[in-house]
Amino acid sequence: MLRIRVLHGPNLNLLGSREQSIYGTQSLDDLNSALRTLAKELALKVDLRQSNSEGELVNWIQEARKEYDGIIINPAAYTHTSIAIRDAIAAVGLPTVEVHLSNIHQREEFRHQSYIAGVALGLIAGLGPTGYLLALRGLCDHLTAAKRQKKTSRPVPARRAAKGTK
Repeated sequence: MLRIRVLHGPNLNLLGSREQSIYGTQSLDDLNSALRTLAKELALKVDLRQSNSEGELVNWIQEARKEYDGIIINPAAYTHTSIAIRDAIAAVGLPTVEVHLSNIHQREEFRHQSYIAGVALGLIAGLGPTGYLLALRGLCDHLTAAKRQKKTSRPVPARRAAKGTK
């Protein structure tokens, strides 16, 4: 069974009550419930976590390399500031999908830069909570295809030198 760690960054614990015109009315609990339902349908195990602390997010990314096959992360405001989160994702080498509820490119200029995008498998922004579900499906498809390819690829046999040559 594939295992995915889903990380929600700062202020996402306030979903449903925070700036509803930008982030919608769905709570983090509702979003996590939808992710659990889809994960069950896709036969995935998901670990859902939220933190307002950059260091805690970095620790969770690093821990994921031991037990998880991929990461979905909404780094929220850390998207635009955290080289530490970017470096942690690069260091663990797990396929990672960056998700944003709002379209960061339609917002303030300072939000247009993502330090995470350059080390992520993909980025989904502006689709609200549906973006998380698309990320889960997409990451599942990517990991399943990679697993299938790994199983079907055969190692190339070592070539033996012809008799009388080195």
